[in-house]
Amino acid sequence: MPDKGMTFDAVRKIGLKLPHVEEGTTYGSPALKVRGRVLACMAIHKSAEQNSLVVRIDFDQREALVAEDPKTYYLTDHYVDYPAVLVRLSRVHPDALRDLLYGAWRFVSTRASQRRQR
Repeated sequence: MPDKGMTFDAVRKIGLKLPHVEEGTTYGSPALKVRGRVLACMAIHKSAEQNSLVVRIDFDQREALVAEDPKTYYLTDHYVDYPAVLVRLSRVHPDALRDLLYGAWRFVSTRASQRRQR
């Protein structure tokens, strides 16, 4: 039987090790949140491929990931205006996912602290 790659359980295990990350849902989809703000969630929009994860990152990082590895990272029209990238869990390496989630945690945490300062 072929390897199906990562699952949301693996995402959860990595993400919950980060400070202030809790498990929740977004639009009924399993999600990880930092102080209530979405960090990553399973993609549910019909434009996303099955078993894809939405990860919050800045637009420049998203552009670089998609250019570097379009078989793993991608975007659909629905997500163009959101600071996020779609990740094919069947293709992402565990170390790359760990780094991506850490980067997403920094991105979401920084944005949250900037909003609190206003």
